[in-house]
Amino acid sequence: MDNTLRAVLWMSGAVLSFSTMAIAARELLAHMGAFQVLFLRSVVMLALVLVIVAQAKDAVTATRRLPLHALRNLVHFGGQYCWVFAIGALPLATVFAIEFTMPVWTAILAALLLGERLTRPRLVMLGLGLIGVLVILRPGLGIVSAASLVALAAAFLYAGNMIATKRLVSSDSPLAVLFWMSVMQTPLALLTALPQWVAPQAGDLPWIVLIGVGSYTAHYCMTRAFRLADATVVVPIDFVRLPLIAVVGAAFYGEPFDPLILVGAAVIFAGTYYSLSREGR
Repeated sequence: MDNTLRAVLWMSGAVLSFSTMAIAARELLAHMGAFQVLFLRSVVMLALVLVIVAQAKDAVTATRRLPLHALRNLVHFGGQYCWVFAIGALPLATVFAIEFTMPVWTAILAALLLGERLTRPRLVMLGLGLIGVLVILRPGLGIVSAASLVALAAAFLYAGNMIATKRLVSSDSPLAVLFWMSVMQTPLALLTALPQWVAPQAGDLPWIVLIGVGSYTAHYCMTRAFRLADATVVVPIDFVRLPLIAVVGAAFYGEPFDPLILVGAAVIFAGTYYSLSREGR
């Protein structure tokens, strides 16, 4: 099996993991708050990471950059909360479509914080990203819901998380990033969840396991995919999760299918793919 096919398979695993996380979050949000969902996800993630760390022979969790880890995890936690909140308030396809703006925000933040140049391909991506967002939100044709803006905030915060992660992996191992994410976010999620805590039901256990395991496998599969193939191969596979989640939303939750959501997401994706392909050259 060549590396391209392996990358496609790994990215397909990430697509399924992200979709599973969204479904699990939607099920849990039926009777508990977003902060509690984040805490339960963090507990499962922490258990997984501790098992892996226990099997590692070297100091894979060592770091001298705890302040940057703390900043990254505050930003990531905020993005996770916004994403989970949006999952409970918007059609699943809308959330995923807005999430595709993350590369746009990442390019802007990289230029502001890391001094990276806004090249012509990146400017095209920014322009098409803005057009795609306008197609999805349609300001002027109706009231832009607060939940849509929360989903947009999630994409922006995820972009900030990507910038911090890029800084961290220059000195820390990927497992260290996951370890400190779990260690820092678990107590933070518990403190925010306690005021509105609801006792989990027996039927919640499969969804709790799925959202925790899915969070780990999504990032693991995506990392493996990017190591095996160029971004121009991997990113189009990620786009498949939009029509997939649209079918799930329509079939299981009775969500109306909005063709403009796909159109807007396709415009955003076109800009991202163009930028990746030109940068690759």
